Amino acid sequence: MAAILSADVKGYSRLMSADEEGTVKSLNKCREIIATCVHDHKGRIVDSPGDNVLAEFASTVEAVKCAVKIQENLKTTNADLPESRRMEFRIGVNLGDVIEEKDRIYGDGVNIAARLEGLAESGGICVSGTAFDHVKNKLSVGYQYLGKQTVKNIPDPVRAYKVLMEPEAAGKLIGEQEPKQTRWGRKAVAAVAVLVLVAGGLVWNFYFRPPPIEPASKEKMAYPLPDKPSIAVLPFANMSDDPKQEFFSDGITEEIITALSKSPYIFVIARNSTFTYKGKPIKVRQVSEELGVRYVLEGSVRREGERVRITAQLIDAIKGHHLWAERYDRETKEIFALQDEITMKIMTALNVTLRAGDSFGKGLTGTRSLEAFLKFIEARERFYRYTKEDNALARGLLEEVISIDPNYCLAYSLLAATHASEVWFGTSKSPKDSLATAIELGEKAIALDESNADVRSGLGYHYVMAKQFDKAIAQTERALALDPNSSVNLYNCACNLAFLGRPKEAIPIFHEVLRRNPFAPAQYFVALGMAYRMAGHYAEALEQAKKAVDRDPKNYFGYLAVAGTSILAGREEEGRVAAEQFLKTNPKFSLERYATTLPYKDQSHLNLWTDALRKAGLPEKPPLPLPDKPSIAVLPFVNMSEDKSQEYFSDGLTEEIITALSKTPKLFVIARNSSSVYKGKPVNVQKVSRELGVKYVLEGSVRRSGDQLRITAQLIDATTGNHIWAERYDREIKDIFEIQDNITLEIMKALDVELIRGVKRERTTDNLEAFFKLLQANDFIFQFNRESNVQARKLTEDAIKLDPQFASAYYGLAAITMMDVMLGISKSPKESRMKAIELCQKATSLDDTLAGAYGLLGYLYVQIGEYEEGVKAGERAIEVGPSSAEAHSLFAQVLNFSGRAQEAIALNERAFRLNPVGPTTYYYTHASFSYILTGRYEDAVRITRQELSRSPNNVLAHARLVWALSAMGRDEEAGAAAQNLLRIDPKFSARRLTSSLTFKDPSIAPRYLEHMLKAGLPE
Repeated sequence: MAAILSADVKGYSRLMSADEEGTVKSLNKCREIIATCVHDHKGRIVDSPGDNVLAEFASTVEAVKCAVKIQENLKTTNADLPESRRMEFRIGVNLGDVIEEKDRIYGDGVNIAARLEGLAESGGICVSGTAFDHVKNKLSVGYQYLGKQTVKNIPDPVRAYKVLMEPEAAGKLIGEQEPKQTRWGRKAVAAVAVLVLVAGGLVWNFYFRPPPIEPASKEKMAYPLPDKPSIAVLPFANMSDDPKQEFFSDGITEEIITALSKSPYIFVIARNSTFTYKGKPIKVRQVSEELGVRYVLEGSVRREGERVRITAQLIDAIKGHHLWAERYDRETKEIFALQDEITMKIMTALNVTLRAGDSFGKGLTGTRSLEAFLKFIEARERFYRYTKEDNALARGLLEEVISIDPNYCLAYSLLAATHASEVWFGTSKSPKDSLATAIELGEKAIALDESNADVRSGLGYHYVMAKQFDKAIAQTERALALDPNSSVNLYNCACNLAFLGRPKEAIPIFHEVLRRNPFAPAQYFVALGMAYRMAGHYAEALEQAKKAVDRDPKNYFGYLAVAGTSILAGREEEGRVAAEQFLKTNPKFSLERYATTLPYKDQSHLNLWTDALRKAGLPEKPPLPLPDKPSIAVLPFVNMSEDKSQEYFSDGLTEEIITALSKTPKLFVIARNSSSVYKGKPVNVQKVSRELGVKYVLEGSVRRSGDQLRITAQLIDATTGNHIWAERYDREIKDIFEIQDNITLEIMKALDVELIRGVKRERTTDNLEAFFKLLQANDFIFQFNRESNVQARKLTEDAIKLDPQFASAYYGLAAITMMDVMLGISKSPKESRMKAIELCQKATSLDDTLAGAYGLLGYLYVQIGEYEEGVKAGERAIEVGPSSAEAHSLFAQVLNFSGRAQEAIALNERAFRLNPVGPTTYYYTHASFSYILTGRYEDAVRITRQELSRSPNNVLAHARLVWALSAMGRDEEAGAAAQNLLRIDPKFSARRLTSSLTFKDPSIAPRYLEHMLKAGLPE
């Protein structure tokens, strides 16, 4: 049985014929609204062909609530549209039998829902009689009886009801009348009276004894019956008028399950499995055969004010008869005694005898405060929903619980779990602090009740997460000894053992958990798969991972498990497909963060797993957010020429386009360093978009043959994969400048960006040979070594000889001159610095739009103490190159030395964002200085260590790490960093370093020197 929702658009064909594109757009928007409502009401979209939507729900109440919410939201969406363009849905809801085949459903239950949809008005809802019978008193709506309707392909008429959604209609039922009593004659009455007197006993037996139950078949059992009494406690039905009382009825069910599980003489099915039947009209035989148990307990709860009525009946499913049934009418405050009484009745009926050490009562509930208990069970139900929002709500409720009863053990334990869950959800501001709080609360719970195994295994898990492995082992082993029957305890312990490096011990425990929990959540199969994987059994691990996906296709851990395990099992294509599927629903995933949540005791298990996920194609870092303006990455143009020495030409063309686009403040352009990492690799534009945080990607190719040139270029919307613009140019080599301009302008046009001065090339040379010389020089500059720098200098000087007005060549020569200083080629660094300033000034006088030249000039000015001039040049660099990562980083260092480090932080962040994948080392250097100078030492340590990971022998980075650690008072670490520096450069002099620094504030260099000396570096 399932609740089915069927919806379609009234007048869809008319809308399509009038405006096909607009209708499709509106339909997609409506589908998003419907999908969100279905998800929020715990349903699933089964199919959505054309304008139809078919959804399935476990609860009829949720299905009708969802239908009402859909119509309310669609009404709001349609309000702004003219009546002729409104997209109004009709919805039908039915409760009936369905046939499941893979992800599809069929049968009369579906057919009736579709026919009811046709009976509904535009913007209305029509429900079947079976659905109405389940929801009539549970929702704040009214109903109008439409009579019995004959519908196509259904033999019997179907009762139909229109849902009245107006507030004033709530609780009303229009049109339905009870059958009128027939007037009987006196003789007939007398005859009936005689019959009653004669056959009273027969009538009583027929009408009032429990109805017959179809016996379950042992042969059809999904699992063999255990060798002890076995029972499934079904969710008690909430018979109250208030749907909010679901917490109460579910809480009663959970308490009885927990109480029975305390006995080692009963086999009890876990909550997860029995709650899969919630809200469904099911047969006891089905429950028995699917769960492999002999006994089934079912019941109901009605709470009104201070009174509660609970009915319960225990059924022997094998024999098909009731063992025990009872109705309790009590005050709500007696709920604890009532739970104990029901538990004892069940145990007595099952011939289970209490023995020394067995106990019920406060040891189970943990409190005698009714208010605390009611809030606790609501919090527990919230927590079981496993969402960020419900986790936060559960925490608030639990804090209230503890304020009411400060000795409530279970409240502390569950509150601890909400803090630990923040780490998994990624909502914790400090995972370390969250786990510390979870441990503190778990230890408090243990202090209140040392015998609670569930609490101990939960604390053990928090210890595992915090990598306090010895404590985790102690709590896990104690929990197993205390209670080997609780499914919750067994699952926690099995997870703990796996992470502790004992997977072979965990595997049989996981199997025991799954026997007690046949319909366990997908995560249980993921965990068992992890244990198999750690034990080296990859085929078994993959089998469990696939079971997780089958159990819950929305559980992303399942796809993650399939992705990585397939790689380990040698099924790489399956792994990549699963990884792609996973990323569709988890686009923000990163291995970087995920790895921090995996508390393996043995690092080799973590490395094996993350390497497998990496090979499946899962990204190292989370996607960068898209900027608030059109954003683009220009990928390296592919050299298609037979002469591979022409590589400089294709790279130069790429660089020229990036430089031109970077000049407009209305575009966000990724730096060359980052886009160049994709050179020579097969490109997935969606991956580029994710890693660089851009919406558009330009890619192309260059083929040069003699004086002939072929260039192709295509602009792609990477978020959709759609081509925005594409062109092929077959020209002569002399037309290269015109082609570059045309490509740049076409991009601007396609992105609807207004053309500004500087974007179209204000050409710094018309000399083709000089241009090619500079392109070749740039290729050598980026190799960063002595030999290539010498080659670059010669080529750049040749370019200037060919065109003495070539501004970019002067800037290139200035950069080469400073590179001489950095590479130790310069005989006089001071003279080289002054020569570089002169060259930058020459370049900017010839072309005042060269952002790189202004950025380098500003940096050089502060090196000679010209701080105001340095700031002016830096500001000009940003003005003419708003997307120049280089200009932002250099200006940040200018501000660092000019006493404005706080302002430099934002510039550093912008530089990294513009160059997210391939920033050069000096980006980290400048950010490190900014953090140190503003007292953000933790950030300084972090960024400097990143710098050292790229350049391990960078002496200056080691020195700054010493400075930051010493300033924080972490003297031991600072001393170790100092020793690392001296191993690289035994002749290092702290004073020589600080004397070379030109800070405007004269007190900074002496402080730097003091920290280095304190850490043990020689003066």
